Amino acid sequence: MSTENTEPVPVPPPAADAATAPAPQVEAQPAIKPTTEPAATESPPVAAPEPAPAAGTGEAKEDQTAALKEEADEEAKPAAEVAAAPAAEASAAVPEKTAEPVEEPQNPLTRKFTEAEWKAVKELRSKLPEIINKAYPNASSGLTVTLWGVSLTTEPNAKTSVVLAKFARARNLDVAQAAEMLVSTLKWREEFKIDDVMHEEFDEETFGRLGKVYGKDKDGHPVIWNLYGAVKDMKAVFEDVPKFIRWRVQFMEESIKLLDFETVDQMVQIHDYEGVSMTQRDANQKAAAKQATTIFQERYPEFLSRKFFINVPTLLTWIFWLFKPLISANTLAKMSVVGSGAKTIGAELSQVIDPKELPKRYGGEAEGF
Repeated sequence: MSTENTEPVPVPPPAADAATAPAPQVEAQPAIKPTTEPAATESPPVAAPEPAPAAGTGEAKEDQTAALKEEADEEAKPAAEVAAAPAAEASAAVPEKTAEPVEEPQNPLTRKFTEAEWKAVKELRSKLPEIINKAYPNASSGLTVTLWGVSLTTEPNAKTSVVLAKFARARNLDVAQAAEMLVSTLKWREEFKIDDVMHEEFDEETFGRLGKVYGKDKDGHPVIWNLYGAVKDMKAVFEDVPKFIRWRVQFMEESIKLLDFETVDQMVQIHDYEGVSMTQRDANQKAAAKQATTIFQERYPEFLSRKFFINVPTLLTWIFWLFKPLISANTLAKMSVVGSGAKTIGAELSQVIDPKELPKRYGGEAEGF
């Protein structure tokens, strides 16, 4: 905070001690003496010895001296106060600097933050310059980085807070680990060439049927459908694993564009396994599934609102229950394994998705895709 310059106030000399200072400038008073004594003449200089007063005159002299001293003290008192005033004014002119609390911009999502989450978000935000330098060591200083359409800035920004909260939550509010995750994500996006991937065109017949975005849940989250059995020639899908991964990442990025990071920052995912044989998976399918799982866990934190597995083969159901104890309670609460048939699926999904937003093939009322 800057302070205004103040013109210095002249400081009068301090009042001298009564023993050494010259007599105050007061109007001379005639000495009071008995009528028998002659009229008093001009007072002699201070240095000259004063003749001994006549009998009966001493008390009057002492009274006069006391009165003069008292008057001098009264005059000196305001002078001392004036002398102290400039120092007080100078002190008031330069107020002590205090850190003013920064008011955080809010949106419906940030208003749901806990106190611990706010603390982690603010600390992570303060580390952004260091994080960006680590992610882009060869970039010029002052580089502006945008992630999912949101600027990563140290200036308080509600959308930025929502994005940073995702990394903080994914690492249980451990700021150091969240910072490492963000650095790793930014590096990966640079190496993976996300911008190029977003402009890549993929065969509609092969990949277009695998994923659909259709409808919203009751809280406004977009619903993403992964239709693993929609393509009969799965070898064509997975013969080029890197290409499949690029398509899958592009599909994820397009889905994220539906999120405003103000009221919605997550999505519902539905994995439909109708027509899929878990016993006929080849090495490429397994490799693609492993890579995709790692990418979405490490590079896209906290984007999942709910996940449903529908038309699940019996074998996959057993695998899910086998690994259930290894899944965190938070993740497990978001996952549901549903059986087959429109009625069974509709009864489960309609608890989250309005039937008008749910395709008829899944027990809803919408025409669907």
